[in-house]
Amino acid sequence: MTDPGAFLHPFARPLERDIVTIVAGDGAYVVDDHGNRYVDALAGLWYCNLGHGRAEIADAVAGVLRTLGPFHTFERFTNEPAEALTATLRELAPMDGARVFLTSSGSEAVDSAMKLARAAHVLRGEPARTVVISRRHAYHGVTYGGVSAQGIPANQAGFGPLLPDVVVADHEDLDDVARVVAAHDGRVAAILAEPVIGAGGVYPPTPGYLEGLRRLCDESGAFLVFDEVICGFGRLGHWWGADRFGVRPDMVTFAKAVTSGYQPLGGVLVGPAVRAPLEADPSFVLRHGHTYSGHPAACAAGNVAIRLTRDEGLLDRAVKIGDQLAAGLDDLVRDGRLAGARGDGAVWAALVNDDTSAVDVRNRMLDDGVLARPLGTAAVAFCPPLVSDESTIGRCIDALGRALAR
Repeated sequence: MTDPGAFLHPFARPLERDIVTIVAGDGAYVVDDHGNRYVDALAGLWYCNLGHGRAEIADAVAGVLRTLGPFHTFERFTNEPAEALTATLRELAPMDGARVFLTSSGSEAVDSAMKLARAAHVLRGEPARTVVISRRHAYHGVTYGGVSAQGIPANQAGFGPLLPDVVVADHEDLDDVARVVAAHDGRVAAILAEPVIGAGGVYPPTPGYLEGLRRLCDESGAFLVFDEVICGFGRLGHWWGADRFGVRPDMVTFAKAVTSGYQPLGGVLVGPAVRAPLEADPSFVLRHGHTYSGHPAACAAGNVAIRLTRDEGLLDRAVKIGDQLAAGLDDLVRDGRLAGARGDGAVWAALVNDDTSAVDVRNRMLDDGVLARPLGTAAVAFCPPLVSDESTIGRCIDALGRALAR
């Protein structure tokens, strides 16, 4: 048997040998070690909103590393990039009076939000509130808290017992969520929801659904947590999915595009309802955190990424990209080459016909110079960098059409 190499790849067959080595990137494009140039139609993994090769971010990271390098933020310590980033995030937050807990990834952010929700209920005298409700098709990361809250059973298989008191409800039927809340009366700590479900298949919310989650939380005493790891930082044409749909959460998890993927960084926006019990007892110590929470180089990347997103008008650009994707996919649906399409803002999924495999479509598009991502066997996802121009988006649609025709 040929040695598959030292690198055990995530979300891959352990013996996979057909590996593409990416060596460079510029704007919405990346290049492999054979000189092939590809449209990065999923912005890496839903994160590279600003595109590749942004020297502004690289220079900011290098400057911090030359001056400070790493130093932790536990207990009484901080650094200037972390303070600047959290102040900006407080201004952008979709709720007033937020504080920001920093992590290194979206998975860590989701676990942190689950722990903060349970801890806040304990501190306000309701320790029985341990149940977290998530939704079918939801993707909430791969640490044990987030994977327990998955609505994707394949991602849970084979990992043994998962976190207790996590219940999955329907992603479209609000009455089903209400039934779960009622079945755990007085025990629900939080409802966890992506405003637009991303990796689980790209499902925008049905009208009134997110508003209904807010109402159920208000009535039951639970916290509403929006997982905005994909939706945040302009992907839906607003800073947050919460803004896009006009719903106020109690906490927001974020990662990915906060640095446009240039450094690992995530976190939780902690709103007043959760802050209050955490801050009520001056002797309380929050015994949770990560070695790299508030890493100065990562925070420096976040500060520049947010500034560039503002300066370059990328929230407006997301709307235009989304309109072009929607129109191109609709044309393929009308031609019968697609079974359907769904999405919002600049994140969309092409739904292939029953006799077509999304994996085969992805492979054909790869040969045609476009990197999209299959979601299972029935959908191909598009989430291009927000710096993509019309010709780049057109190339994605054309490559999809040719792949389906073959």
